[in-house]
Amino acid sequence: MSFTYTRTVHFQDTDAAGVVYFANVLAMCHEAYEASLAASGINLKAFFSNPDRAIPIIHATVDFYRPMFVGDRLTIQLTAKQVGADEFEIAYQVFSGEIAGKSAAKALSKHVCIDAVSRTRKQLSEELMQWIRQF
Repeated sequence: MSFTYTRTVHFQDTDAAGVVYFANVLAMCHEAYEASLAASGINLKAFFSNPDRAIPIIHATVDFYRPMFVGDRLTIQLTAKQVGADEFEIAYQVFSGEIAGKSAAKALSKHVCIDAVSRTRKQLSEELMQWIRQF
């Protein structure tokens, strides 16, 4: 199952050519990630300020298939997958409302769970495992 997030492209998301700036696609995907965590009942404030655990992104990629412009209504679908006891990845498909079913971009982020103090790898929490199973 995947999680679906919708968002409108704002002027601040674009570059001088009037299309979505590449790095902003990752920011939009991160918004979808946060929305999926909240939708599964995870307290975002507690999750992102946990003194015991941190979940940094260790790798991210974006592929573009067509431009996205101010006012475009985007649908971002995310699917999470565990890839180790302390790692997971999120695959994103970004669709623009203009052409249904045709992807405008895809992205991938890889995350690792670490101890917030020692910065050593740590097993994913049960809460996060439940989120991964859900999406």
